[in-house]
Amino acid sequence: IISLVESQLSDGLHYLVEVKIEEKAGKKKLQILIDSDQGVSIDYCASLSRALSEALEAKEYFGDAYLLEVSSPGVDEPLSMPRQYVKNIGRHVELETLDGRKLEGKLLAADETSIQLEEEKGKGKKKEIIQHFLLMKDIKSTIVKLIFK
Repeated sequence: IISLVESQLSDGLHYLVEVKIEEKAGKKKLQILIDSDQGVSIDYCASLSRALSEALEAKEYFGDAYLLEVSSPGVDEPLSMPRQYVKNIGRHVELETLDGRKLEGKLLAADETSIQLEEEKGKGKKKEIIQHFLLMKDIKSTIVKLIFK
């Protein structure tokens, strides 16, 4: 299924984030999460969904009826690829490291192997800015936080 999805994402702009297959009450649900550096339109998701439906039915991956959902990751989905970190530079994130530390701050930089996070602690005269440099391999999960001011 992964190679089938990736073959449909041949424009070089969109990329596969995750494939999830669930079964509830005897019904299969196939969820395809895609992303792009410029965002993903509803029209693109619909077009990809139609193409994948045809390909899946032709290959008879699922003999019975199934639900296919193609979408971009929502704000509650953790970042899972370096490319997603780069896309979110400048945004506020909350992350947990593999050793259990929880950090929250502005994502300043990201590349294939590491990120830079700016954390603010305290207020007023006691305000302290801490720069964290973290390796991707040491990060358990990262969520983009929406800040309303």
